[in-house]
Parts: sequence; structure tokens; C-alpha cells
Amino acid sequence: MSKKILANDGIDAVGKAMLEKAGFTVITEKVAQENLAAEINDKGYVALTVRSATKVRKDVIDACTGLKVIGRGGVGMDNIDVDYARSKGINVINTPAASSNSVAELVFSHLFNAVRFLYDSNRQMPLHGAEKFEELKKKYAKGVELRGKTMGIVGFGRIGQSVAKMALGLGMKVLAFDPFVAEANIELEIEGLDSRPNVKLKTVSIETLLQQSDFITFHVPGGKMVGKEEIATMKNGVILINSARGGVIEENDLIEGLNSGKISHACLDVFTNEPTPSEALLKHAKISLTPHIGAATNEAQERIGVELAEKLIGAL
Repeated sequence: MSKKILANDGIDAVGKAMLEKAGFTVITEKVAQENLAAEINDKGYVALTVRSATKVRKDVIDACTGLKVIGRGGVGMDNIDVDYARSKGINVINTPAASSNSVAELVFSHLFNAVRFLYDSNRQMPLHGAEKFEELKKKYAKGVELRGKTMGIVGFGRIGQSVAKMALGLGMKVLAFDPFVAEANIELEIEGLDSRPNVKLKTVSIETLLQQSDFITFHVPGGKMVGKEEIATMKNGVILINSARGGVIEENDLIEGLNSGKISHACLDVFTNEPTPSEALLKHAKISLTPHIGAATNEAQERIGVELAEKLIGAL
């Protein structure tokens, strides 16, 4: 059997070294989507790893009869026809444990940005800070604290539970919804303490969460979850955070809610039309923005590389 792996969207150096130590040849040169199947066949790759950029659809799967494993560095596998690949005997793996902390930290980066207007202040201060200092000071004077507020978490898997851990550490109340999780034990990691306190959280209905949360963050694999009807049931001044998948919040309804004041801010890391998001979103004065970087930390990338390497070695 060939021992060649194409890491088409790259792999962390530590994971690459693990694979090479196990006897695999790992190629990280990017192959264009239209040339992917031919390259895999010509070079005899036995495994393909991707992130979100490369698509592994039915045409690639059908063409690459020698492919044994498809590895996704990250959680979501919507860029892979997973069931079809598995029906053809191809092992499909991902790395769900590696990026949870990084995504959760980005959620709070956005949330702090929103409640203290940092995303807008950082735009305006370089332009007008010298001549309009007092005006800007007044504009950003009505921030709110996170302590004591209610964080709603839609999707209570690894990432959602990491968000809950941070929220509890900040003194927030947590409401969680997940149709597949009835309750979870949240272990709080406090530096300097030998023991780790546990908080048991039971999930609630989506209706309860939408109605009672001050802030709502989404950690689901995709699909539309929030439109006009759902927004209407939320608290006035709610803040919505989406670092899951574009389209989970209907973007036109989100803009309408922001313009009416029903939604005070939105925090978006993902967009429906990536990599060309709507200009209306990008230029909206009440949206904190990042370009799909939830797992883009050095630590997460290393953990992803290690987990991917371990699973590839086990599968092959």
C-alpha cells in the first residue's frame, strides 16, 4: 500500500513530523480543486486531508478509487460528502476536540468587543480621536458588564461546553439547548487549585433560551436556525454571535433586526457567501467581524495536526 498523504490545506509541523516518523510521506503543496482527483490518482495518494477550503464531493470520491482515508482538520465536515465516501469504504475522520477552546475564546473576544463598543471605537479613534475625543467618549459611555447576564448557547457539544465554562468563570448565567444533550458536567479549570469544581447544567428548550438570553451564541453544524420569527421572541437589545456556519442566522433578517434596534449588536465569524460576504454586513455599524478564524490559533492548529496525525496513523 502507498504511504503518501496529500495535506491539501496544510498541516501543522508537529502533526506532519508524527506522520513522517510513522513512515508516511506528507505533501503539503496546494492542488487546485479542478486538478485534485487527477493529482491523487497520478501520485498514488492513500489519504487526503483538508480544512474548509478543499471540497471532497462525489466526483472526487468516485474518481479516486485508491483513496483510503479523508481527514478533516477541524470539526465541520460540510465540505465532504461523508456518507457517500463511507459507503465507498473510505474512512472519514475529523478533529472535534482540538479547536474548542480557540473558538470559545473568539466568542468572548467578539462579545467584549460588542458590549464595550471596541470594534467601532477601534475604527473611529484613528480617524477622529484627536478632534472628537469627548464626542467619542460620550458615544461609547453606555457599555454593559457580562457578569450577571445570561448567555444562551445553541449547540452544547465540545465548543458549546467550552463557552459555558468561560461564561461561568465570568459570573454569567448559562442556558443551553441541544436536542442530543440532556445535561453536561462543566469542569472549571482554575489555575492554582488542585481540585476542579463541577457544575451540572441541564439543557432547556430553544424557546426558553431565545426568550431569556441576553446574548446568544451558535455552535451547530449548519442549517437556518434564526429568522424573523425567532428574533421576534428574543429580548430587546439581544446580542447574537455566530462562529458556527454562515446561514445559521438569516442575514437579511439579522440586518433588519439590527436596524430596528431589536438586536443591539451582532458578532460574526462566518458568512453565507464566503469568501465574499455581503457588503451590507461588512459595513454595518453594529457588527463585529472576523474572517472565519475560530480555530486559527497556533495552539489549536498544533492540536489539530496532532489529533489528525494520530487518527490517520490509526486508520492506515
